[in-house]
Amino acid sequence: MNDAKTLAAIACEFLPAHASDAVAISALIQQFTHEFTISADGSGAEQFLASVSVAAEAGYISDPRYHYINAFVGGVLAGFIAMRDRSHVFHLFVAPEFQRQGLATRLWQAALASAPGAAGFTVNSSPSALPVYQRFGFAATSAQVEMHGIRFVPMRRSPA
Repeated sequence: MNDAKTLAAIACEFLPAHASDAVAISALIQQFTHEFTISADGSGAEQFLASVSVAAEAGYISDPRYHYINAFVGGVLAGFIAMRDRSHVFHLFVAPEFQRQGLATRLWQAALASAPGAAGFTVNSSPSALPVYQRFGFAATSAQVEMHGIRFVPMRRSPA
């Protein structure tokens, strides 16, 4: 999929998440934990790792405070975005084989469309995702934070 094709030219279906998607969502997140855990083996990040378990994701999906948008390509979860209270980017993940094809941007645009009139947005970005969020108009609100075994950069995007 990393050839000249882009997701704009590939049939990509955007759907709300269901509890049954929690397994695929958690598995996708697990591919990236090395990018934000401080220790390579995840030690110290047990609280965070529990928060992205299948059970935890199923709980978020069923909670009305959370809004998930999944992107499927050929029936495969290619990526998803989750917003808490329609103002905090709780998760944004794109499977490695679908990266650099505009899917994160399309997911962000779908989330924006689902939050009309929002007073702004926040995110705790992994250090590796900073360029993506900066392209979306987010700016760091502090230096990198390290706590509970993970590292992140708090960011905010003012309303357009």
